[in-house]
Amino acid sequence: MPIVQSRRHLLTNIALAGATGFAGLGAASLYGGRKSVAAEPPPEVTTIRFAKDPGTCIAPLAAEELLRAEGLADIRPVEITDMHVRRAETARSGVVGDMMAHGEVDFARAFVPALIMAMEVGAPITILAGLHIGCFEVFGRNDIQAMADLKGRTVGIASNFDDELLVKIMAGSVGLDPANDIRWVTSLSRGPMDLFVEGKIDAFVAIPPVLQEVRARNIGHVIVSSIANRPWSQYYCCLLVARTEFAHAYPVATKRVLRAILKAADLCTSQPERMAQLTVDNGYATRYDYTLQALSEIRYDVWRDYDPADTLRFYALRMHEAGLIKSNPQKLIAEHTDWRFLNELKREMKT
Repeated sequence: MPIVQSRRHLLTNIALAGATGFAGLGAASLYGGRKSVAAEPPPEVTTIRFAKDPGTCIAPLAAEELLRAEGLADIRPVEITDMHVRRAETARSGVVGDMMAHGEVDFARAFVPALIMAMEVGAPITILAGLHIGCFEVFGRNDIQAMADLKGRTVGIASNFDDELLVKIMAGSVGLDPANDIRWVTSLSRGPMDLFVEGKIDAFVAIPPVLQEVRARNIGHVIVSSIANRPWSQYYCCLLVARTEFAHAYPVATKRVLRAILKAADLCTSQPERMAQLTVDNGYATRYDYTLQALSEIRYDVWRDYDPADTLRFYALRMHEAGLIKSNPQKLIAEHTDWRFLNELKREMKT
């Protein structure tokens, strides 16, 4: 191993040390809680693979030094490619569910409806915790004031079909028939924001960092915001998920991964400036200003208080009512969740 660290690695160490020190999370108490990490067994494996998606809300996964401090020395972000997207469209399991079904990643952040679709088709996923709330907004033309106004309109959706699921759920909740009342447009070469600017669609969903660009360019207006509007603001947008085989075979490593990510979520709340810089420095985002704006709005501070099972029930019931899934929602939740790690860490990481 080389003696001299890369400049980025060194700056990351310094920044993270400063952030944790400022937040009262110094080296001796980095992990918080009653039981020292040193008293736990070492992780069964030291290599972990994350799905590296382009959403800014992946920020807690960017604090790689917290993962290394847990004994996870080899962290491998796996880029999501067009091949993954096309394969997931065929499987109707969402990108994360499909990547886990192919054994390509061990952990990921994913949007709740996509995870429920992955459950529906039997993808080997285990949901561990809620990650954050309040990351998406639906934008439309000035004459569209509410979701009900989308009847007979054209909605642009991203090629990963997460947007389609969300809009169908939201449209169904106000009495629309998504299959017949809305025209859907997908383009592999042009994003929904570009299609909107070109006048080819009437509405679209934006998440960070696209959300920040939409605002900066003053494109359209907000129809629904998960940051401000109920019921969407009351539930997690994204959850942390593990590959089931990994969670079963390596419970110590799984708990250590979750602890590092929850600690990073705390830092997103207490030190958004430092976490935004880490997210850019580690290659998870390109623009510091957009990342900082997103981290300052997204609610990462709720993991101790909100129940991720409530979020799964809410979305699964809406999807069942809309005919998007056929399985019993409670059965899916029972088969694809494991809250033991989260419950242990809530006790250990009390503030």
